[in-house]
Amino acid sequence: MKLPKQVRVVEVGPRDGLQNEPGTALPAQLKANLIDRLAACGLQHIEAAAFVHPKWVPQMANSSQVLQLITRHQHVNYSALTPNMQGLQRALQAEMDEVAVFGAASESFSQHNTNCSIAEGLQRFQPVVKTAHANGLRVRGYVSVVIDCPYEGAVAPQKVAEVSDALMQMGCYEVSLGDTIGTATPGRLQDMLDAVTQYVPTTYLAGHCHDTYGQALANIYAMLQAGVSCFDASVAGLGGCPYAHGASGNVATEDLVYLLHGLGIHTGVQLDRLIKVGQDISADLGRCNGSKVGSL
Repeated sequence: MKLPKQVRVVEVGPRDGLQNEPGTALPAQLKANLIDRLAACGLQHIEAAAFVHPKWVPQMANSSQVLQLITRHQHVNYSALTPNMQGLQRALQAEMDEVAVFGAASESFSQHNTNCSIAEGLQRFQPVVKTAHANGLRVRGYVSVVIDCPYEGAVAPQKVAEVSDALMQMGCYEVSLGDTIGTATPGRLQDMLDAVTQYVPTTYLAGHCHDTYGQALANIYAMLQAGVSCFDASVAGLGGCPYAHGASGNVATEDLVYLLHGLGIHTGVQLDRLIKVGQDISADLGRCNGSKVGSL
């Protein structure tokens, strides 16, 4: 069995994690401090913001202010979610290094999440990607519900492959495959990857595994075996699964890094420092630490 020698960890806690926090909007300074401390741990890709309508994601309303407060590091790629041209313009003003667009592999999820069909969503992204490229920004693509949809149930692997291919053809440099509700198992993930890699090689794929059913690390290991060498994760397991009430969400970055280091895979992340960041942000938010490694 041959595993990757190096894995790129994409830290999504400041965006995908914090956007689900209930209650009043979190202070911009708290978010900026979190981003700066994550960068100091050696993380080289941090999803720092989302430029979306505050009506839909209130916690991301102060993204521009957050990005004015952070200390930029040359070794860090700072990215933001930009679902439309308005979002992209805000990302350009904030001098992001990279932006991301997100589609879904089921029609029902696409309608609930973006108020449009899969095809309409992909069409909406085309000018975003074109304009981003014209301004020197790379674009990452996300595909949600690659295994199961909370509205439709099991998702056909071929549909995941088609959406992934469309994002790559559009100009995304990488496609992150999201097990959004965390119901994947290694066998089902492999079936999905078999379909997707008929169109998109594993070198252009990333894994985004939620831990709702405690399967995230097993699924990540299966993806490593398949040749995937980039994974999204959220410090302290920040973020929940809005479609599985009370369940955990993103795989914790600490747990992912512990697994990778145990396999002899290089990440460039200082785990001891990362654990402290996870403990501190959990305390700041008044929530339990979602990381097993960080809770010991």
